[in-house]
Amino acid sequence: MVTIRSASPSLWVRSTTASSRYRGTAPVSPERLTTPPDGAATRENSGVHATAFAIPLWADLAAIGIGGTQGAMFAAQFRDRRLDLLGVAIIGIVSGFGGGMIRDVLLARLPAALTSNWYLLVAVGGALIGMLLESVLQRLGIVMTVLDALTIGLYCAIGTTKALALGVPAVPAVFVGVLSAVGGSILRDLLLNLPIALMHVGSLYAIAAVVGASTLVALHALGVPIFLAALLCVAVTFGVRVLAVLFRWSLPEQRRIERLPALRRRRAPAPRPPRGPLG
Repeated sequence: MVTIRSASPSLWVRSTTASSRYRGTAPVSPERLTTPPDGAATRENSGVHATAFAIPLWADLAAIGIGGTQGAMFAAQFRDRRLDLLGVAIIGIVSGFGGGMIRDVLLARLPAALTSNWYLLVAVGGALIGMLLESVLQRLGIVMTVLDALTIGLYCAIGTTKALALGVPAVPAVFVGVLSAVGGSILRDLLLNLPIALMHVGSLYAIAAVVGASTLVALHALGVPIFLAALLCVAVTFGVRVLAVLFRWSLPEQRRIERLPALRRRRAPAPRPPRGPLG
């Protein structure tokens, strides 16, 4: 009798006699057939305990909710764009999801936002709060800066932590963390047809994420528990961003080398042409 096998042992078909045994080799589960993408380290060869890098669901949802609120508040400021409620909500949702989507695509993983109903619900809720309470929150002044800095810190910590959990080396892990932190704002500016704030002179944005992600990687290399390292990453990123806004710290504008006073070249006078016999 031919044995029919499936991925579920409960569906194996055996001979009708009571003494017969299962025929053939046991089927391989889909998880075992799945091979990691090229360049991605597995748990066995990464030297990292995956359980130590488990990210609480509430932390991921908090980042998405705050990002959605901040994105909707930002979009609601542009009255001249005549965005309707759906448009503002979309900007908020993209701001909340963008960084995580880019992070998971870089790590060749199914985006976390597609693994649970809670992600979309929290993003929509955050966007609604940003829309409906925009005028109230804007009156508080520092609220938008605080939400922005907190979003950067959370996404930076989560992105760097997930990269390290997959065995990504330190420098690429920092890169993933930074893109996770700033990805939502990049997509937000693109949808609003605005200059990408990340690429122009302004308060330290990506630099804050670089400092925070580097702090997390360094602390992890020193043996600090990952949860504590992630909290310090959020705190450092948040602090650098808020201080940069308050004290107007920014990187210098790109300019020609001749315009920098310290590096200005002294040009030698041009040689005079030789005089003739009558000169």
